[in-house]
Amino acid sequence: MGVPLSPLQIAAALPDYWSPKVIAELDEHYVKVAKVKGELTWHAHADEDELFYILSGCLHIQMQDQTVILNSGEMFVVPAGVEHNPIAAQPCLIMLVERKTTRHTGAVTTDRTRSIAQQLSL
Repeated sequence: MGVPLSPLQIAAALPDYWSPKVIAELDEHYVKVAKVKGELTWHAHADEDELFYILSGCLHIQMQDQTVILNSGEMFVVPAGVEHNPIAAQPCLIMLVERKTTRHTGAVTTDRTRSIAQQLSL
């Protein structure tokens, strides 16, 4: 049996932007938190949906046909295969729910890309 977690407190304590950390496992999914600021990169997850939940702040998710603006307490699911680019003008704390097979920046690799092994280390 586990202990209660505060995704907000864990995310706030993260030292680096765009470096998600796994805080829980749910069947074939990871629950992750991250501190973000600026923009990540355009990328897609060919076979996996990606759920963004905003713990604090504001996140813009650019997609080819629209930009979704999320504020604290709001969530959005980017469907599998949809190219997207998360952007935060100010520091923003997010929680993600993704399949364990989801690569951080899909097939794109940048200096911000984190491996699953890096995401599992707290």
